[in-house]
Amino acid sequence: MRLLAWSAARLLSAAVTLLGVSVLIFGAMRAMPGGFAAIVLGPLASPEQRAELTARFGLNDPVLVQYGHWIQTAFGGDFGRSLVSNEPVTAELGSRLPVTLQLTLMAAIPGVLIGAALGVLIAVRCRSRGGALGRIASALGVNLPEYVVGGIAVYFFSRYYLGLTVGGYVPFGEDPVTNLAAMVLPAGVLAVFVVSATARTTRDAVLNVLHEPYITTAVSRGQSPWSIIRRHVLRNAAIPVLVVASTVTAYLLGGAVIVEYLFNPPGVGSYVVQAITRRDYAVVQAGVLLAAALFILTNMVVDLLVGAIDPRLGVSSKGGRG
Repeated sequence: MRLLAWSAARLLSAAVTLLGVSVLIFGAMRAMPGGFAAIVLGPLASPEQRAELTARFGLNDPVLVQYGHWIQTAFGGDFGRSLVSNEPVTAELGSRLPVTLQLTLMAAIPGVLIGAALGVLIAVRCRSRGGALGRIASALGVNLPEYVVGGIAVYFFSRYYLGLTVGGYVPFGEDPVTNLAAMVLPAGVLAVFVVSATARTTRDAVLNVLHEPYITTAVSRGQSPWSIIRRHVLRNAAIPVLVVASTVTAYLLGGAVIVEYLFNPPGVGSYVVQAITRRDYAVVQAGVLLAAALFILTNMVVDLLVGAIDPRLGVSSKGGRG
């Protein structure tokens, strides 16, 4: 019963959040200088030509009328048609979402696993030279912009052929080898941040747990260090690691814009950026709503996992976190 109430409350909160996001992105796109007609027709077009194109797509209607029509169809699953290609936005996003999902999984899964292992090692050996080097490396990985890491990777692998390609994406089902050769590099660039963020969070969480009284008790009983890590530390340090892993994964699901731009896989992020430059309103609005929905869904899944790990922090009788 508590789970049902919690789910209903979260779904209502998600709907309100998505509604707010829709208002913000709709208003932001209409407020951008240079409308669709100006971008498509260019500066030499006559006012009559611009007015005709605007009327053809219903962009001369009052803003509230445009928003009401769009949101009514959007919550029914129809995001309209691209102003540029005249293709259904839902179909275009659907064809690009698998690329973003693959990129996310290839970066997030190994990145979180490696980062968590490194974080534990850095925490256990925090006073050694290796622990200091690990802290420096994780700090650099978190703070280095993706375009710097990506630019270095593009230069290095373009100059020296090492079996990986920059660009040249093909679907996995058509040619798995070529697909992986094109996707390993962008996934690796994203994984640098994932590993660093996860390692940093894991280290802090493990150090906090190691100072708890029950760890001292376990040491006094003669338990080995790795037995203490396995039986006591990992479970209690898992919650902050889950939270940072979910945040990173939700970010990647929304479209890793810079990496997709550098390596050119046809994902959601690069598609939305192109739509912004073309003032393709329907595509941008749908892409932002999709990213927000994936972020909310990821957080809901993590809340359930946190409740399974530590029931005290799970679903409360009031439908929220306890």
